[in-house]
Amino acid sequence: MRIDVVSIFPDYLAPLGLSLTGKARDKGLLDVAVHDLRQWTTDRHHTVDDTPYGGGAGMVMKPEPWGQALEAVARGATIVFTTPSGEPFTQQVAEELSGHQHLVFACGRYEGIDQRVIEHAATLGTVREISLGDYVLNGGEVAALAITEAVVRLLPGFMGNAESLVEESHADGLLEYPVYTKPASWQGRDVPDVLLSGDHRRIATWRREQAERRTAERRPDLLPTTGVGRGLDGFDVRPAVPADAGELYTLQRACWLQELQANPGVVIPALDESLDDVRRGLGEWTVRVVREPSSGRLVGAVRGRLDTHVDPAGEWDIGRVMVAPDLQGRGLGRALLELVQDLAPPDVATYVLFTGAGSLDNQRMYKKAGFRMRPDRQAPPGAVVLTKRAGQRISR
Repeated sequence: MRIDVVSIFPDYLAPLGLSLTGKARDKGLLDVAVHDLRQWTTDRHHTVDDTPYGGGAGMVMKPEPWGQALEAVARGATIVFTTPSGEPFTQQVAEELSGHQHLVFACGRYEGIDQRVIEHAATLGTVREISLGDYVLNGGEVAALAITEAVVRLLPGFMGNAESLVEESHADGLLEYPVYTKPASWQGRDVPDVLLSGDHRRIATWRREQAERRTAERRPDLLPTTGVGRGLDGFDVRPAVPADAGELYTLQRACWLQELQANPGVVIPALDESLDDVRRGLGEWTVRVVREPSSGRLVGAVRGRLDTHVDPAGEWDIGRVMVAPDLQGRGLGRALLELVQDLAPPDVATYVLFTGAGSLDNQRMYKKAGFRMRPDRQAPPGAVVLTKRAGQRISR
């Protein structure tokens, strides 16, 4: 890949010669050139800006030097104008740009570059106007550095360990999970036990859950917001976060009071839990919540986790399939059941759940979804166990 950067402050781009980017240049993976825009000026003061037509504060970069600069270095290239008014820069944009052979960064200053330069650039190559974020910098050099590093590190042979590209933030649309190193205990803070277990499948599941939880808490905009294709169209479906605990607690009590009526005298764990118990459960299970977009009301939830007590290979334990009482009977429970099955690790062979022995409506729903009664399996008092072979799909 070749990268040309045009700036009135070429020294600002010195970091391009450092770290892995510099090593990529040494390996011949990357050819980088930084150009001083002033070399294309014609007056003795090397003027690159002038006052804006129509008045207003600040100065605008002149078209003449920019036109000559781009004609000299940008023919046939993808020309990136770093500007707050451009499209947001994302990992997906970085991946796209990493497939281009020649990138040229036009680093504006002051109030920006004369619009005619951008129009002229479109006759020389492909124009991309890209914003690093919703804030304003003094110039485009910082953005050019950031975009260059994000793009170049995706080039084949750039990273020493290519797997690190797969597991980092945004690689799969999620933020990266928390990471730890030695010592196992530091200032009274311990590394999570699962990371010390040596069980790579449990570790992978934990990391995925942590990535989803972190993304839901910090960047919910990165998550899918609807249950399209699962019978949840029109609802917001997201990983649960600690702030959901109160509403989950309320929904749980409403749903299991109904279960108590169907199973009189049976001790129902969901009704014995405290709010703190619900909060702890969010850290132990993969939980999805469903909200009405218009009101924000939490109307459904479901959870699952890997269980190795019965089968060393692991079963996907499904629980707390909950739908608000006024929305029951509309297929939301079945949709949540399908959703939680798809959250299971890919090598899980069995889904397992239990319900009240007297909860005949629940049992009918589970049987229609492909679950079968397992009288050979030990169940909590007053309950029955049902299982299903993973990957089995039942038509509606």
